[in-house]
Amino acid sequence: MQVIVWKDSFVLGVQQFDDHHQHLVGLINQAYDNYAAGAPTESIESILIELVDYATKHFAAEEQWMHEHSYPALDEHRAEHDRFLDRVDDMLKYHQGDRRYLLMEVLTFLHNSLIRHIFVSVADYDRYNATLSK
Repeated sequence: MQVIVWKDSFVLGVQQFDDHHQHLVGLINQAYDNYAAGAPTESIESILIELVDYATKHFAAEEQWMHEHSYPALDEHRAEHDRFLDRVDDMLKYHQGDRRYLLMEVLTFLHNSLIRHIFVSVADYDRYNATLSK
């Protein structure tokens, strides 16, 4: 079952980032499917680690693109990226007790954060592109 279904409204128009976002959505869906199927915690954690590694690479590419294009909201996006990575790192490092509960917490956080990131990015890119068109 897909917990995130890719929609046309997610498309930024920057192919590299659209591809990254689709891959991240796929990893979240894969992790959730494994969780729902009762897969071993370690296999789900390995997908989450891959997701965080990929998100880190995506954020670096996005920040580089923003820098190259003199994107005015670069600092805000960088701070959002840092908060995201810090939160996931905290959840994965400092968990105790029920690891399956932790995995659901991380999956929920990743789901909500990715959707918010994509929609904020779409809105920001649209505004920025509109100012360039004038």
